[in-house]
Amino acid sequence: MTRTKLSTMRFKPFLAVITLVLFATVANAQSNAIKINFISPIFQTINVQYENAFAADKSAQLGFFYTGASVSDTKFTGIGITPEVRFYLSDTDAPDGFFVAPFLRYQNFTLEEEITGDEAELSTFGGGLIVGRQWLFKEKITFEAFLGPSYASGDIKVTSGTDSFDTGAFDGFGLRIGFTIGLAF
Repeated sequence: MTRTKLSTMRFKPFLAVITLVLFATVANAQSNAIKINFISPIFQTINVQYENAFAADKSAQLGFFYTGASVSDTKFTGIGITPEVRFYLSDTDAPDGFFVAPFLRYQNFTLEEEITGDEAELSTFGGGLIVGRQWLFKEKITFEAFLGPSYASGDIKVTSGTDSFDTGAFDGFGLRIGFTIGLAF
């Protein structure tokens, strides 16, 4: 069994447990929001998040993205999932106010070298910490801004050709930044 398959097999149950723990409180939800990151299209990505405030000062968020971005001459097509827990530091109830949020992120991509046609598969796992502010307008509309460091480590497997791929911003240290708008319910 290859290292990539082994690490993916170990990761899937881990991700399922984290997701279940984060969202087991949905039945006791005080506030929920569905949001989109409106700067994602700049990076040829669609990013959607669901947030559930399960306490006055805490919430859980689960984000999904799909991308078809290009970095240098390499096209990345794939998905990612980002679970996080938010700790609100304001006097207002979550999901309104300043927050700090540790997060994990799993990404799975198909890479294609646009000039040679060589292909590979890339899976990354990582995490980080963001700080941000979310506003809740008329208890229906959310707007937020966040920023923070991240780190991801990945396994790459060439599936056709012999090219070495530039994994660009998907492997190593990075910066997670976002601006979202959403609907609270």
